[in-house]
Amino acid sequence: MYWNRFWEGRKLPKSVNAWQFGGSPDAYAQLVIDGIKTATCSGYIFYEMENEPLPAINDYSIILNSTDEPVAIIKVIDVQILPMNEVSKEHAIAEGEGDRSYQYWWNGHEAFFKKELAKIGMEFSEDMLVVCERFEVVDVKK
Repeated sequence: MYWNRFWEGRKLPKSVNAWQFGGSPDAYAQLVIDGIKTATCSGYIFYEMENEPLPAINDYSIILNSTDEPVAIIKVIDVQILPMNEVSKEHAIAEGEGDRSYQYWWNGHEAFFKKELAKIGMEFSEDMLVVCERFEVVDVKK
């Protein structure tokens, strides 16, 4: 397993998550591998509904492609929970998507959250809480 080979001979972290980016898993995973995408955000409500722990500094994740194959390991270096309309321009740019503008980030996230919230009978709000993560790549699968 990729994770075990990466940590061979070293003390394993207590836990690791494996997940895909929403929307375009392959494209976003490639942006991570290329060092362009160093941040992400997700809706706080989804953590609550799925009873999932929030990300924390020094957490590790295995990034998966669209076929659930591991492509990289990242380490969380910052986490903030804030209203979506208070996400900084710097964070939006660090997400590395599209033309890397704040407007592109906003439009894409608004559309994504509207679609996902509608599935659970909820409506989008500009001040919905989001979990913003900054991360660094610690390994790319070869």
